Amino acid sequence: MSQREWIEKDFYKELGVSSSASQDEIKKAYRKLARDLHPDANPGDTKAEERFKSVSEAHAVLSDSAKRKEYDETRKLFAGGGYGRGGFTPGAGGGFSQDFNIGDIFGQANAGDGGLGDLLGGLFNRGGTRTASRPRRGADVETETTLGFREAAQGVTVPLRMTSPSPCTTCHGSGAKPGTSPRVCPVCNGNGVISRNQGAFGFSEPCDECRGSGSIIDDPCVDCRGSGIQNRTRTITVRIPPGVSDGQKIRLAGQGEAGLRGAPSGDLYVTVHVSQDKVFGRNGDDLTLVLPVSYSELVLGTTVSVPTLEGRVGVKVPPGTADGRILRVRGRGVPKRGPGGGAGDLLVTVKVAVPQKLDDNAAEALKRYAEAEKTSGFDPRAGWAGA
Repeated sequence: MSQREWIEKDFYKELGVSSSASQDEIKKAYRKLARDLHPDANPGDTKAEERFKSVSEAHAVLSDSAKRKEYDETRKLFAGGGYGRGGFTPGAGGGFSQDFNIGDIFGQANAGDGGLGDLLGGLFNRGGTRTASRPRRGADVETETTLGFREAAQGVTVPLRMTSPSPCTTCHGSGAKPGTSPRVCPVCNGNGVISRNQGAFGFSEPCDECRGSGSIIDDPCVDCRGSGIQNRTRTITVRIPPGVSDGQKIRLAGQGEAGLRGAPSGDLYVTVHVSQDKVFGRNGDDLTLVLPVSYSELVLGTTVSVPTLEGRVGVKVPPGTADGRILRVRGRGVPKRGPGGGAGDLLVTVKVAVPQKLDDNAAEALKRYAEAEKTSGFDPRAGWAGA
């Protein structure tokens, strides 16, 4: 896509949202459109495929807060500054002075990073200095996967099957027929842009001969028609690290959409959803579970075998333990990520289980205990505020 086309595109319109839409609204709109327009749901429909690419491109910009800010600022700048299909007129509308430098808007730190500052850096240059064109990096892609609770805690390798633009397997992304190579554009000498002087400004625009790519393909690849990209289904093996939490994103560098004619691919972001477990809960790096115990076990004390992520361990319940007390088993929680490693703890909450029905022997024994309890002077409501 040329610089001018990028600026003129209305990504908000592509997703059907307003320019003030929240990130959640943008995400919901993209998901709906991507589901409806996905090539798998519209086999052979080229219009749906092109629309799917446009929607993905819009989402890649608007879902990134930094890219969205730059996009909004740039469109606002050129909307009032005389930039349009007829070209740029110095001083029109926005009243740019001769000291105007597009690099001042986005900062010199953006130079060469492939971002918006790099994209527009060659659009306006004082003195007619030309900026060499750069291959356009592929768009980032987002997908989702659902893991079991224990898979997320311990880590797992999962295959993801997805359909997205990928490097052409025939020409390996060059766009040229196998056995041939692209040649340098003779009009722009490989720069991809042609500069024209307009007073104090040097105005650069994409080269019409090579369409801003800097190269010409005389004999294009028949499979990708010279783009170097094919829309194909592939299976990616993703290693989910131990301790991943619900909603967390895993970044896979270079696994997104392919770049144009061999340019770097975008990244793949995998959002992980974690299902609930019947036994365990989670609090940060700590595992939690509720342990049912009898009244006699709380009073007399006992040792109970409980599950962990790696086998079972014995948990000692001290005599006289109160109902609801939390017992800590160190190092038996979720593996910690980052420096230091280790694992969280297992937090065991004891919960007394009251029998719904007793046989005659148990009931008689309990009555004798109740009498003995009174004789011993034990009062469960001693010191109670409601007494």
